[in-house]
Amino acid sequence: MTTTTITLAAALTLVASAATAQELKYANWAAPMHTITAAQIDPLTEALASGTDGAVTLRAFHGGELGAGPQDQFVRIVQGTADLGWGLPGYTSSQFPLTMMLEAPGALPLDQPVHAAFWRAADALEAEFPMTEVVAFWGSEPNILMMRDSEIREPGDLAGLKIRVAGAIAAEAVTALGATPVQIPMTQVYNGLQTGLIDGLVSGGSVLSDFKLEEVVGSITTGPNFGRLTFFTVLNQAAHDRLPEDAQATLAEGRAVWSQRAEEAWIATADRGLEAARASDAVVVNDLDADASAVFDDAMAEVTNAYVERVGGAEVLAAMRGE
Repeated sequence: MTTTTITLAAALTLVASAATAQELKYANWAAPMHTITAAQIDPLTEALASGTDGAVTLRAFHGGELGAGPQDQFVRIVQGTADLGWGLPGYTSSQFPLTMMLEAPGALPLDQPVHAAFWRAADALEAEFPMTEVVAFWGSEPNILMMRDSEIREPGDLAGLKIRVAGAIAAEAVTALGATPVQIPMTQVYNGLQTGLIDGLVSGGSVLSDFKLEEVVGSITTGPNFGRLTFFTVLNQAAHDRLPEDAQATLAEGRAVWSQRAEEAWIATADRGLEAARASDAVVVNDLDADASAVFDDAMAEVTNAYVERVGGAEVLAAMRGE
């Protein structure tokens, strides 16, 4: 009788726990096999379940099920369409004027992690993420030039070409190099290259595999500091405040780790993509030396300097750099 009573009580406890568990909806606009899943969604799911003894769960909605494309991700989270999700500040640059300095060409040395730079200046950047909690922030691998067929060895080779960019600063940078910037979602870049809508793009090499661009890219240029892309994962503030204390603590304690893990995963994906490109007979990879890279860097330097001055960001940039 005692055994039966204990077993029944345990079962009722499990049922009650399941009934009261909080489920967070994670909006992933990319495909489930994208780097974001293994790099962040899966570890975050496990951490929340472990840190709350199953009281908080996370359910990912992939492929834009909660809204297509990355452009409106931040708004979706603020409005509560999803509880949390990831996106790129560059798609709505005006919302993140100081944060966007992290993407500027030459703003950070290429060997300095973006995730650490963000958290060093997080207090100054908090106002750019209203009604949300930043769960993670990271950068891509260094941007490179990926072209449909044109080989780029000096800025003059870009004259008149249409280059896809992911934000206002990148648009100014490619303009300074003589190209015409085009802003289209990454999900449209494959067709854009295939049809000639664009001649190339500035982005990290992870897109070669994440968006299958290795199938339509014929030339790659590395070396210059074209900056990097940045990414955020944010949680709706009201959803955060409804969470139990152990869930809030799990998120606060893990944000630096998830940020670092995501950035490392992006770099690893890019490395694999570049290795495959170097091994392919269909792709020419031009690794520019320091002198050739400096010609590009010098042409873009004023863009970054002017932007930092325009947004009054000198002190914040110094904090990002750890100065």
